[in-house]
Order: sequence, then C-alpha cells, then structure tokens
Amino acid sequence: MKPVLLIDFGSTYTKLTAVDVDAECLLGTAAAYTTVQTDINDGLQAALTKLEEKTGKLTYTATYACSSAAGGLRMATSGLVPELTGEAARLASLGAGAKVESVYSFQLTEDDLAEICRNKPDIFLLVGGTDGGNTECILHNAKALASIKPQFPIVIAGNRTAVRECERILAGCEVYVCPNVMPKFGTLNIEPTQKQIREIFLNRIIQAKGLSKATALLSDIMMPTPSAVLQAMELLAQGCEGEQGIGELVAVDVGGATTDVYSIAEGMPEHMNTVYKGLPEPFAKRTVEGDIGMRYSIQGIVDAAGLDRIAKLSDLSKERVTELVEQLKAHTDMVPNGDEELERLDYALASMAIEEAVKRHAGTIEETYTLMGKTYLQEGKNLTKVKQIVVTGGSLIHTKRTEEIASHALYSPMQPESLRPVKADVWVDRTYILAAMGLLSGYYPQTALRIMKKELEHHGYSE
Repeated sequence: MKPVLLIDFGSTYTKLTAVDVDAECLLGTAAAYTTVQTDINDGLQAALTKLEEKTGKLTYTATYACSSAAGGLRMATSGLVPELTGEAARLASLGAGAKVESVYSFQLTEDDLAEICRNKPDIFLLVGGTDGGNTECILHNAKALASIKPQFPIVIAGNRTAVRECERILAGCEVYVCPNVMPKFGTLNIEPTQKQIREIFLNRIIQAKGLSKATALLSDIMMPTPSAVLQAMELLAQGCEGEQGIGELVAVDVGGATTDVYSIAEGMPEHMNTVYKGLPEPFAKRTVEGDIGMRYSIQGIVDAAGLDRIAKLSDLSKERVTELVEQLKAHTDMVPNGDEELERLDYALASMAIEEAVKRHAGTIEETYTLMGKTYLQEGKNLTKVKQIVVTGGSLIHTKRTEEIASHALYSPMQPESLRPVKADVWVDRTYILAAMGLLSGYYPQTALRIMKKELEHHGYSE
C-alpha cells in the first residue's frame, strides 16, 4: 500500500481524499468546516479525524493540496479593446484558476481606481496592445496604478514595446513581466501568464490568506482549486501515456455562490460557410459565473431564467417560489432534508444554473448574408459534437434527478443560436474527487485517470 492524502481547502469545507496509488483505488473521503478565520489546521484536523474513522490510521507517503479558501484567487484585469486584449486577459486569469472580479477596458478612470482600491484584488493583470501596436493605453494605466500605490502584485503582459517602461513607472511595486497575452491580432499566448499567476498564488497569496499554517504537512506546493479541477478535466478528456481519456468534454460545478464551467474541446467551425468571429478560445477553457449559485447567488438564477420558468419546472406557484427564494437567501445553509417543496425548487434552480452557465460558456452562431449568399458567423466555442458531460456540486450529487438536471446543459431548439452539446453521456462526481484527482495527476497521472474512470458515476446519453 502507498497512501497519498489530497486536500482541498474550500471556502466552506476542507475536503480530504485518501488514495492508494499502488492499488489505484480510493481509500476514503471526509470533510469538515474550513477554519480560515482562526487556524486553518483546526478544520483540517477535524476532517482528518473523520477520515481516520473510515480508513484507520495511515502513514501517508505524500500530501498535496489546493485551495479556494478566503475568497480564492481574486483578480482584476485591464486591457485595450474589450473583445480583444481585455478578453485575452480574462481568459488568462480564468485559466490560472482565478475569480475575475473586474475587467477594465481602455484607459482606467478615477472611478475605476477607486473601485480597485475598494476591492483590493490579490493580483492585477495589466495588458493592452498587440506587439508594436498601441502603447498609449497600457502606459496610461501603469501610471494610474502607480498613483494609488498598490499593495497587490501586478503582472504586465501587454505590448512588448511598452512593458519595460511600464515596469519603470511601477518601480517600488511588486511587478512581474510576461510575454504579451495577444502578441498579434487574433493570436493568444496565455500560458506564460497563467504560470506566473499560479506562482504568485503559491509564493504570496497562500501566506496572506493564512494557509501557510498548513504547509508543514504538505509534500509540495498548493494550487488554486479551479486550476486543479481544470487539470483533472484535461487528463480525463485527453488521457495520458498508457491510459486513454474519454474524449472532449464539458464539466459543470454548481456551487452555492458561483457556477464553474470547463470545456476541453477544439470548438472551431465545422462547415465551410461558417466564419469565425473574435478571438480563438483555448482548448482547455474555464469560465466562472459569479451571479449564479444555489444559495448566495440564488437571485441571479431567478433573474436569468425568469420566475415563470422556475415555477413551471418546480411545479410551484410563483408566489411560493418567491417565498422560498427569500428564505434561502436569508438562510444559505438550508438544504431540502426531505422537504418536497425545497427538493422541487432546488431541482429547478440547479437545472437553470446549468442551462445559463453552459449557455454563457458555449459559443453562438448567427445567420447572415453576403455577396456569396447565406453565411454563418460563429463566436466562441462550438460544443455541439462534445459527447461527455461531467457534473458536480451539492445540488446534483444529493438528488436522484441528476441526469434530468444535467440534460439542461444540452442544445435546445428554443435557443438555436447556442452551440451547446447535442447529446452526451453524463459523468457524476458524487464523492467530490475532481480537485483531488487534478492534484494527483501531477505525480501519478495514470492512477488519477483510472480512479476517475472507476469512481465517476457514468450514465448513457442524456437527451
């Protein structure tokens, strides 16, 4: 036996997963409330006690961890054009496992700077202009940031003609310079910036959030939890040497405050008469919907879907839905626990959370006419041919209606412009192992992949 412990310090729960890498099996899982406000080790020890009740006393050969505690990795970015360098900055930040709280375009204003001071992001990503292109905007923004004497690190990844001048303007601040996230029009180069963001998270943010108290137990450095999940999804889709993956996929994690969506797919146009519009998107893409969640962001689901739709899906009156939503807003820890009305409402809310989040993540297509006749414009990823959907989150794993909820990630004739999967198998992470397997994949990729294929509950086509 070769036991390895995998820890996810979540915003609410610290989740533990023990695996035997020799036998390639799950030994047990446990969770306890995260105690980041006092001592992170208190919640960790409580979870370890619960885990030991299931597995017995174990001596772990290695311990790896990820974290989204204390708000996770909070970022702000600024670029030149919203659809170009601004979007490139957003994609780079999200792919690094961050929660992007603000995206600023063009020149930063006094109001923007005031908002940045209030929000105090963990990292600021400063971009703007293709190489050899516009320098005015990024230089202005560097001067603007210098004027507020930022206490947060700044990553500069814009026009290479201007980055060293930006660095001089920001002398005295914590500054990192990376290659341009968009060196030329329509070309993304976000991996170096993502690597730098993760390094800052490890070296600076962990200590700032009090997580360094737990590092004595760890065999290696931490990473943001969404980054670990993205690694797991890439491995599950593409496989590794000696073990095949399951193919291109979409994954959805419906949480209490946010809904994360991942796609591991090319997503480019399939037909000759379809023109791609905007930036090409990364093969491994993550988005996070901060206004869509089952409790803290419940109003965002209602606003996006409409009260009528929630009432119809839950088979409750609009008045009753409104009453229950208000209760859940006030008591975010409420769970159905056999309450039929709450179960029906949670079904409707989770279904609409998935529908809206995947719709925002997926690309769109529209019909247009040119001199050559009818043409189609695609923006974002075409996910219609994706055959696998992975789902997790309390509202999906603690219900018998998981497949029904997951089906709302699929294409709908009512929204023909949305390029969501047409039909797909459903894989359910009922034991919350995705982040753990992402951590394990850095050291034992075959084992992590085989455990996922064994442990994720697999259902046939959802239509």
